[in-house]
Order: sequence, then structure tokens, then C-alpha cells
Amino acid sequence: MRDQPETPVTTVRTPPPHGAPSPPAPTPPSTPARRTTLPAPPEPGPVPPGPSAGSPAPRPLGEPRVWPRSFRDRLTTPLPGVRGLARLAREGAFRPGPDGLRGIPDLPYRPAPLPAVAPGAVCVTWAGHASWVIRTGGLTVLTDPVWSRRILGTPARMTPPGVRWEELPPVDAVVISHNHYDHLDAPTLRRLPRDTALFVPAGLARWCRRRGFRRVTELDWWESAELGGVRFDFVPAHHWSRRTLLDTCRTLWGGWVLTDRAGTGRTVYFAGDTGYGHWFGEIGRRHPGIDLALLPIGAYAPRWWLRDVHADPEEAVRACRDLGARRMAPMHWAAFVLSAEPVMEPLHRVRAAWARTGLPREDLWDLPVGASRTLAPAPDADTGGGGRGRLPSAAREAP
Repeated sequence: MRDQPETPVTTVRTPPPHGAPSPPAPTPPSTPARRTTLPAPPEPGPVPPGPSAGSPAPRPLGEPRVWPRSFRDRLTTPLPGVRGLARLAREGAFRPGPDGLRGIPDLPYRPAPLPAVAPGAVCVTWAGHASWVIRTGGLTVLTDPVWSRRILGTPARMTPPGVRWEELPPVDAVVISHNHYDHLDAPTLRRLPRDTALFVPAGLARWCRRRGFRRVTELDWWESAELGGVRFDFVPAHHWSRRTLLDTCRTLWGGWVLTDRAGTGRTVYFAGDTGYGHWFGEIGRRHPGIDLALLPIGAYAPRWWLRDVHADPEEAVRACRDLGARRMAPMHWAAFVLSAEPVMEPLHRVRAAWARTGLPREDLWDLPVGASRTLAPAPDADTGGGGRGRLPSAAREAP
């Protein structure tokens, strides 16, 4: 939850975070080169749906792992000091003014029953904020589920969850992007059966197991695991983590790429919480042909305070293009008041930014809270290619 005053960021740049490519070590000049005869490379064969060939094999589900004490070396920018805190307190720009709050009655909220999903199709339903119900590969997956009326340090929700908890189908898996309170909500997780499969960032399994969850898989950046034919890849984000005053960056943060490996290869990218930066291009290179990107567009003002950890609407559209994603669905707005921008501004700005790109309007899935959208099973013409090939709009998805 990046809006709390004790956790700002600065815009001072640091060396590349852990995980970025490092220059190769030079070969000592005294070492003579050895000539070897290499076998001819094998003939290329078909590549299965999902990440490019050469990706690490999926990790075992639920394996115990040991992690470093801190992930501060993964920060894109350092966390702030006293000057940033003093400026925020002096300006007092924590929440929108009265004019910005007048848009609350206009927030789009249209809950509806979850539609049926055909084999090979993918259906996403926006429950609000960063919470989605994703049905893919025969699984029902929740992202960062927050069904609570309020979270620590914020006013009550502006819109209720778009799906009543009692109306959810059985939940097969949950993905968590990081441990901030508006993304990791203990009261919501307590509603789940303890044998629900949880996929979490490195270092967070202990928190989940202390609450009785028995099937917890924690991953580092660029690692993956599989459940029921769906591959869960954990990818980097420009963010950070903290849940108490004493655990800053003790657990990792990131996003998830979900791929229906057993079906037609439809791929959904869930960004979690992130600023804009170089990771989007790298994710797109490693996961070409993303069908749908769920990207945050809210909680971005004041910009000097939040730019490094929360993308604004224009940056979210740019991130979608960096990813090579075919479609974008905005999120991380319209539920909680976390920052100072007017509550309806993210929607207006993302629509304008999308229009300026010249991309098809139907590929911006600006859903109301509670609404669903379905991707039909992917025909051969809609696979691979990093998002360059496009089907006629009538064949791409059903509303």
C-alpha cells in the first residue's frame, strides 16, 4: 500500500537491481582459447504455448525454500529519507480535495453473474482494485483478493466488491503480488479453505503457513510453477514491500503471467502494483504474445512522491505496448482512496492515452467493477508474435 506517508520513494537512481544482466567477466589474456568442434544444432521443433524455450523448468509446488534476509537490492530506486517525508507533510497532498471526491457517485459499478466459460476460453471479472477472478485452463484464480470493506490506513471502500464472496465458484488458486495491505488482506484469505493453492513472492510463504495454508508456493523473479495445466510465472515489478515498521523489503514483490499450457495457450499478465520502467520490455521479450495485460492506473498523485512505484494512466498504456500485449484492462482505481488524484481522473486519462495510440478501442477493456469479459479459444492466427498479429475484432473476444 504505497500511499502511506511513512513509505515514500525518491527519484534518485541506483545501479541495476538484482536480476538485471551484468557485464560478462573478461577472459584473462594469458588463457589460450581452446578450439572445440560443436555438434550441429537440432532442427527447430514446435514451441509449446507459454514462455520461450529455454525458460527454467517449473519449481515443485509447495517446496520449502531459504531466502536472503532482505530484498532491498531489487529496488528500482531507494526508499526515501526525512526530506521526502517532510515535504509530503508540508504539502498535505494525501487525499483528493472536495472537488476530486465529487466523482464517487460516477464510479462505474455494474456487478453481474459470472458468465459460463467454454473450454479453452479465458474469462476475467474485475472484483475491484487489484482483485480479479480469472478462469483459465479449468481453474478459478483470484489475484490479490481484497473483499474487506476497509484496509489499514484508508477510508472505507468507495465501491463494494464487484462479486459477492458467496457467488464465487470454488477457488483453485490465489496469486499475491506483494504484502501491502491493499493487496494481501488477511480477513479475505481467512475465508478460503486452507488447502487452496497459494502462489506468493519469495519470503511470503511463512506468513501464509502461519495462517494454516498448506499448499503455498513461493517464487523468485523469472521462476514458475504449474497447477492443473496452468503455468504461473512470477515476474519483476517496480515496487517494494512492507507490512510492519520492521520488515521493509523482507519479502519480494512482482507480477504474474498465467498461461493455459494444456489448452490453447492464452496468456494473462497481472501486474500487481508497479511503477513504469524497463521490466515491461523484458517481460514482453520473455513472454511473447500476451493476450491480456491487467495494469494499474490509479494511486499516482502527487507524482513526485509516487512515480517510482505507481504507474499513471499514460505510463500504463506505454507499459502495455512495451509488453507487446494485445489488450489491456485497467485496475487499481475506483475502490480505495489511496492518493490525491480526483477519483474519476484515471479512467478519463487512460481512455485518452489509449485513443492517442491509434490502437483498436475494443482492445481497451475498461470494465466497470463487477463486469466480466471473455477471450474465446485462440485460433492458430492469434498465437505468438508478441502481439503483432490481430484477428478481426469480432473473433477476438466476446463481451
